Amino acid sequence: MATRQIPQTDPNPAAGAAAAATEAATAAAAAEARRRTTALRRQIGAQLLFELVLPLGSYYGLRAAGTGQWLALVASGLLLVPWIVYGIVRQRRVNAMALFSLSLVAIATALSMVTGSPRVLNLRDSWVTAAIGCWILGTLLTRRPFIMTSSRGIVIAKVGEAGLKEWEARWDSEPAFRHHLRTLTAVWGSVFLLDAVLRVVLVYTISVDAFPLTSTLLWLAMLGGLIGFHNWYVTRNGLKV
Repeated sequence: MATRQIPQTDPNPAAGAAAAATEAATAAAAAEARRRTTALRRQIGAQLLFELVLPLGSYYGLRAAGTGQWLALVASGLLLVPWIVYGIVRQRRVNAMALFSLSLVAIATALSMVTGSPRVLNLRDSWVTAAIGCWILGTLLTRRPFIMTSSRGIVIAKVGEAGLKEWEARWDSEPAFRHHLRTLTAVWGSVFLLDAVLRVVLVYTISVDAFPLTSTLLWLAMLGGLIGFHNWYVTRNGLKV
């Protein structure tokens, strides 16, 4: 005699619905994190293109076409202006560092017109990195040092807004956390100042045509070493999210 199969029902439908909702929320959070990470990578790629590749390529391209050193440097520097203006429009606020960079382009160009020296134009990069280094070190005197504020975007991309709140809460509850962030801030500021000093030395010790490529390679090497140290430090001291 065949037995009748009794259909099985979920003994706790509410728990099943909650689990499904949790799974959906986790998937949505993961997708949002991937989107933010992609956006961050695109932003870094755009910065490398407009702040390094285009100015460097335009300078040597103009020099190959027979343009003088001074004019080639001015033209390559002016390529940064639309990028800076775009950043101000996109963020819908006036960025102090953006205005500072624009003013340096204008001041360096004016000074070089008076002196007629392309080396003066090359000094503008030193002024920028020196100013950034001083600003980073200056944040050590505030409640939120540079690394604390600059890391927010990366933390949000990895763990979302809720994770950011937990990460920032460590500042008030963990003295070691504050010490490590201040240490990293001091290192970043010092490297920017060192870069500024080395650029000044390069301006007056190598040829004008060699400076753009040499200073760019120097910066990439120092930045690569700085990022490598940063990643090692945060991993070693439990700061990674």
